[in-house]
Amino acid sequence: MSAETSARTGTWTGPTAPERLALLRSAESIAIVGASDKPSRASYFVATYLLSSSRYRVYFVNPTATQILGRQVYASLADLPEAPDIVDVFRRTEDLPGVLSEAVAVGAKTLWLQLGSWHEKVAREAEAAGLNVVMDRCVKIEHARFHGGLNLAGFNTGVISSKRQLTA
Repeated sequence: MSAETSARTGTWTGPTAPERLALLRSAESIAIVGASDKPSRASYFVATYLLSSSRYRVYFVNPTATQILGRQVYASLADLPEAPDIVDVFRRTEDLPGVLSEAVAVGAKTLWLQLGSWHEKVAREAEAAGLNVVMDRCVKIEHARFHGGLNLAGFNTGVISSKRQLTA
């Protein structure tokens, strides 16, 4: 495994928790690249969470599907009706440079690589093109973590609080 494809082996550092929260709060739309219509896939689980527990406009990108969760699926980022604020990527490592090119071309603001996805060259190129980058983190987990919803997803957070959480 090369340094670019193995998780967290290089020198790139991502945004801090407050910075990730700010990215989620400022975003209005998320495109899930590599979205699947199979309920067993992580992208499907993330999609159901975002549609039911967030205020984002959620778009699905997959060139082989036509509908996911009753919604239209787009063949590419270029086909979306707007430039997404966050491009949430569920693709293989070798596909990441192409996804980055599409994200830059459409004017996306953030490239978000899911858990287990780490590609320092892509991260550096994305930042050089003006995008924010998050790697090896799940949008659903981060959103839920910041809004007190991890326990709803089966995570025992160990936090007991009567304080109402802010929503992104």
